[in-house]
Amino acid sequence: MSGAAPMPHDPGGWAGVSPGIPGLGHPPGPPEAASWGWRPEILLPLSVLLALFGLGWWRLRRHARPLAATWRLCAYFTGIAAVGLALLSPLARLADDLFFVHMIQHLLLIKIAAPALLLADPLPEILWSLPGPARLRAGRLLAPGAPLRAAWRAVTRMPLTWLTYALTLWLWHLPVAYGAALSDRLLHDAEHLMFFGAGLLFWWPLISPAPHLRGPVHHAVRIVYLLLAAFHEAVLGLLLTLAPWVLYSSYALVPRVQGVSAQDDQTWGGIIMWGAGGAIDMLAVLWLLFRMLGNQERLSPSGPAIISPPSHSVSPQKG
Repeated sequence: MSGAAPMPHDPGGWAGVSPGIPGLGHPPGPPEAASWGWRPEILLPLSVLLALFGLGWWRLRRHARPLAATWRLCAYFTGIAAVGLALLSPLARLADDLFFVHMIQHLLLIKIAAPALLLADPLPEILWSLPGPARLRAGRLLAPGAPLRAAWRAVTRMPLTWLTYALTLWLWHLPVAYGAALSDRLLHDAEHLMFFGAGLLFWWPLISPAPHLRGPVHHAVRIVYLLLAAFHEAVLGLLLTLAPWVLYSSYALVPRVQGVSAQDDQTWGGIIMWGAGGAIDMLAVLWLLFRMLGNQERLSPSGPAIISPPSHSVSPQKG
């Protein structure tokens, strides 16, 4: 912290942010705020991932059409678009001056992009995009008994993924860590990368895309997993919403955008975290409840007969 006097909504000045933060001294002008930031270090990987999936999807559809469902292509493009919207759109510029916009960024990365990409089950398409020899070598890395497969199985255990996500969310919202990320572009990018990675880990055992590392988790366990996550998200969101002072002094130091006070900005950011984020969690819970009750009905001797034909799997067989 600097030796500057505490800000008006920051008793004790404990937010841990120096008032001399580069790039935060001026409100974004309309042309700059409305422009997209074409950052090659983000745009190039997203373009490569889009090209690989699109090529693999086209090849797989020619050989095994049921495995290359159109909805999977849409889910993948939705996930990539959400990442681009969070990191390349005007949201990325406004997030330096508006806390609630920063929360929208995190929501897009964790709650939209991560589950959409996993729902697309992209591994078969990525493998099919590779030349034959490279595809075989990549497949061996994920074969049963391979070290990479064993390591990924270990890091995607539900207790570890839940804890990783919770720690990532809470630690990066500590005022000192949050302020440091705002003051350094590289650290800010690392924060977003960690949020996105933690989101992928969090949703992995719920969605279980290829490679299928373990048997299916019971729906009831998934529901408890989601509810516990929604609870700690709501606690953090309510703390941000109800805090009587501005927790992140960098937002109190910049000229306010559209007349939104730093206190109101923080309140809306908290509402987005526990309101919009919790709504997505609850939609997932309702879907799991629907699936669980449907499975119980099919297994019940007194339940109605199942007359629909078996559906085709959209995932590759277990390795």
